[in-house]
Amino acid sequence: MKTAIAEKKKKPGIGERAYKTLMKESTAGFVFCLPFILGFLLFILIPLLLSLYYSLCKYNIVGGAQFIGIQNYLDVFKDDKFWKALGVTGFYAVVSVPLRVIFALIVALLLVRDTKVTPIYRAMYYLPSLLGASVAVAILWKQMFAYDGLINAIFGLKIAWLGETDTAIWVLILLSVWQFGSSMLIFVSNLKQIPSSLYEAARVDGASGIQNFFRITLPLLTPTIFFNLVMQSINGLMVFASGQIITGGKPLDSTLFYALYMYNQTFAYNNAGYGSALGWVLIVIVALYTAILFKTKKFWVYEGGL
Repeated sequence: MKTAIAEKKKKPGIGERAYKTLMKESTAGFVFCLPFILGFLLFILIPLLLSLYYSLCKYNIVGGAQFIGIQNYLDVFKDDKFWKALGVTGFYAVVSVPLRVIFALIVALLLVRDTKVTPIYRAMYYLPSLLGASVAVAILWKQMFAYDGLINAIFGLKIAWLGETDTAIWVLILLSVWQFGSSMLIFVSNLKQIPSSLYEAARVDGASGIQNFFRITLPLLTPTIFFNLVMQSINGLMVFASGQIITGGKPLDSTLFYALYMYNQTFAYNNAGYGSALGWVLIVIVALYTAILFKTKKFWVYEGGL
């Protein structure tokens, strides 16, 4: 009887067992990951699956969903505005992404040396990347390029930058190029990893600064250039805020970005089923584009390492 009582006393209580479970490393890891898991399920995975279902339905936000199969997808490829929006977005990405990466590389080469003021300049150049997609900056950009805006006043011009089909898209491209800060910081961090001994050996051999750049710096940066191109291209294909706030897709749909057209179909025209189909077509386009980039990576990316 005494032995049974002693064993009962030694057995840990519910509170003690719970405390030991919480103190386990695996439990702590799960607790810290739980906010991300819940956010992924509630705000990404579940809405993604719902949009896939709605893309197969005739559906508006206030009414019920009527299953129609792949009809929305067939209508997408017959839609002239779909091809127009795809062409505008493709032109925007093809022009703005290389320009942004080039500017980021040039500024990174200028700021790679550590001085007392270099951190200040890096922060100044990075700031547009933080603010560039904001509503406030888009409104400011719109005011700057208005007919009576700052740009025309400074240069003494009388150009309707946002009212002409030839210039409106370039205003948005310029805004995109201005946001090169994130790519710049990535270039700076990778430039610092290139061994200085390579440049010292090249200097002994009589190589010039241009030769050093094209034979040492550029080849070793090609993986970073590739990464920036992939990430910025995806962002370029999904651009929305600047087109929606600054131009609204006008004039004559010359700035009608794909995401903006998808938004208009879903909310302005109350055609959420068709908008969902447009979204899944965009996912496929981005996936194919990324796959092609990675498939051709070995032809133009140096993988010898630093």
